[in-house]
Amino acid sequence: MSSSSAPPSFGSPASPLQPTGMLSREQLIHLFNRFSFLTSQPDVKKRISDGVKDKQEAVAITTAIQEEILLEMGIDPRFGIACLGKVNMVYENDRDLMVRFYGFVAKEEVACDEAELEPDEFAEKLQIQQKMQEKQLEMLKNMRKFHPDDQSAILEMFHQQMENADFDSSTAVLTPEQIQEVRKRMKSGDYLILDSV
Repeated sequence: MSSSSAPPSFGSPASPLQPTGMLSREQLIHLFNRFSFLTSQPDVKKRISDGVKDKQEAVAITTAIQEEILLEMGIDPRFGIACLGKVNMVYENDRDLMVRFYGFVAKEEVACDEAELEPDEFAEKLQIQQKMQEKQLEMLKNMRKFHPDDQSAILEMFHQQMENADFDSSTAVLTPEQIQEVRKRMKSGDYLILDSV
């Protein structure tokens, strides 16, 4: 489906807005794709940047954009935004959706940074993020060598480490040595969080 095509029919303007339940996988994917498309458009980038210049928080503007997409989809915006806070719990076992969700979160962060930072600061931050993503990809390739149960345990401990470090980017990668240490600790039943390297 092309991002510029009409959105799928999730509800019609004549029908009431979805106020309860949880957003479906398809609804979430549409929201993520539509948000990514819109925030890559020059007029939307300008809208966010102009808002920041007018002393609005960039995240408030990106949230408003998400609410507009939810309305297009026939979903109560407050309900839809609340559902985003539950994606981690409801879809925790859907790895593909979780990857898309984290991509969506990253896209929002980039849109905010682009509006808030000077061009040279933004370029530097993007370069740092790209290097971090390359290290994370290498970490994931290394993890694929292991049994799926080991992979799940490593990711769980990795998540705990990130949480304990308040999601500091310096803890966003486990080295091969740290992964081996996690596996050793798993086998011994010692689930202590690793120190970041």
